[in-house]
Amino acid sequence: MGHSWRVSIKLVDMPLMENSLLSKFAFWQTKHDRVDLGVYLNAAEVTFFKRDSDTSFSLSLSGDDWSGVFQALTDKIPAPNLQLVLSEDFYQLLVVDKPMVEPEEMHQALIWSIKDMVSEPVESLHLDYFESPESTNNKVTVVVVNRAMLQALVKAADKHEVSIGGISIEEMAISNYGAEDKLAHMVLCHKPGSELLLTVVKQGQLYMQRRIRGFSQIDRVSSQDLQLGVADNLSLELQRSMDYFESQLRQAPVASIALLMGGERQVLAQLLSKNFDQGVEVIACDQVQDKLAQWALVELERQTEEPA
Repeated sequence: MGHSWRVSIKLVDMPLMENSLLSKFAFWQTKHDRVDLGVYLNAAEVTFFKRDSDTSFSLSLSGDDWSGVFQALTDKIPAPNLQLVLSEDFYQLLVVDKPMVEPEEMHQALIWSIKDMVSEPVESLHLDYFESPESTNNKVTVVVVNRAMLQALVKAADKHEVSIGGISIEEMAISNYGAEDKLAHMVLCHKPGSELLLTVVKQGQLYMQRRIRGFSQIDRVSSQDLQLGVADNLSLELQRSMDYFESQLRQAPVASIALLMGGERQVLAQLLSKNFDQGVEVIACDQVQDKLAQWALVELERQTEEPA
């Protein structure tokens, strides 16, 4: 994150209660004998994706027992190297005016920007930020994460010799959809019980994101109810976002709409396609968290391929 669109959450500004540990985390280089895994974390379980078998598996998370998860993981796969994606259970996004300060002063300035927008003391939070590649409103999106949670996760990883290549969030993970395509795509991501996440991504970059309220149960809506108004109501929300993308960000129309969700997704795709010129694709996966874990691994692989 930071001013760059793909930099992972950094911990280097944390109180260095364990200097060697945090330094190791921030600059850990992937070892050749380590096994790369994409990881998606939510409050109930941790999902891992492994490239050589193109399969995923999950481990239960009890409270903040990261040590138990990493112990179970290393029993199964020794020396793992992880790219983590946090679910919305672990972070909050806040949109604020971009402080007019030097880059090295940005972090401190953002603390003052958000202090009245959060319920916890800012000292207990870790934050980073990102902005759209084509932002015209001088806004930045701040990612707020509980500092103690991150510290506990890092300490547990170090204890079990688990390497962490980076930490990201759902919105950034989705930017790996169609990363090699020069055209923009709209992705609708829904997990059971969560609000619908709309993103627009282009060439591996996140151009816009929003949570659309009122569709948290869309995976449980019958095909009949989808036809009786739900799909049309959703179409109105999608059109608003398309209008913003084209008029405010001055971009060409999105090339496609992709659905990452459960439920009657094929029926929904057919209904949406009647309201838009763009094609509507259903992203194949058994569970949404499997695909998010896979995209986490794609992110790790992209970082490895980039020149130093």
